[in-house]
Amino acid sequence: MKFRFLTTTLVLCSLTSGALMAADDKITIGVAEFKNETAGQGTNYAYWWTTPSIGWELSGMLSNELAATKAFSVVERNQLDAVIYEQDLGASGRIKEDTAAPIGELEGADYTVIGAVTSYQENTENTGGGIGYKGFSIGGSKSEAYIAVDIRVINNRTGVLDYVRTIEGTSSGSGISLGAYKGGWGGDLASQKKTPAGKAIRAAVVHIAEYLECAMVEQDSCLAEFDAADERRKEKTKSAIDLD
Repeated sequence: MKFRFLTTTLVLCSLTSGALMAADDKITIGVAEFKNETAGQGTNYAYWWTTPSIGWELSGMLSNELAATKAFSVVERNQLDAVIYEQDLGASGRIKEDTAAPIGELEGADYTVIGAVTSYQENTENTGGGIGYKGFSIGGSKSEAYIAVDIRVINNRTGVLDYVRTIEGTSSGSGISLGAYKGGWGGDLASQKKTPAGKAIRAAVVHIAEYLECAMVEQDSCLAEFDAADERRKEKTKSAIDLD
């Protein structure tokens, strides 16, 4: 009986230890501010797309998606100033010592994800029937949106680009649109979540997270699917170019 109890205890301890090791073995990843390389390239996008906050908003969206996979340990880079401020406050002696956030224990990242938006198109076509009243307009519209993001994953130990991929997102929709002539609405990415533009952006971000989980963690047959999709993207791009 004692032997059986001891054996069971050892097995449970081994399983618990394995679970902890599995958690500790997660790849630690950080997402840098995205670069919007499309600003100023044309007029086929709304003014909110050129706001300075777009880069960090895209970074935050990808950080959330990566954390949601539970395959990575994601470190905060967007709001790091707030963390540093809290640690500096603790070191100042103004708060209780046993509750102060210690300095020198921030987690480093194994990899850093760098994203650059290299193409963005947003087209809205009015379908008629619009009316205006006291500064507001209501009318039918048909919208399409497209985004392409170049992703590079840097190994922070070696500085080598271990993973690269171009991810695309598209969306279209039609229906009744409600807009304001001035004040109050629009101007940030959150306000676009239900529009074709917002859906295309979200689709691209989700696809990036799925690719990184596949390439960096699963490393199985899913890679063949992503490689095939990438080949289709390349062929489509080449077919759009008329070379002599």
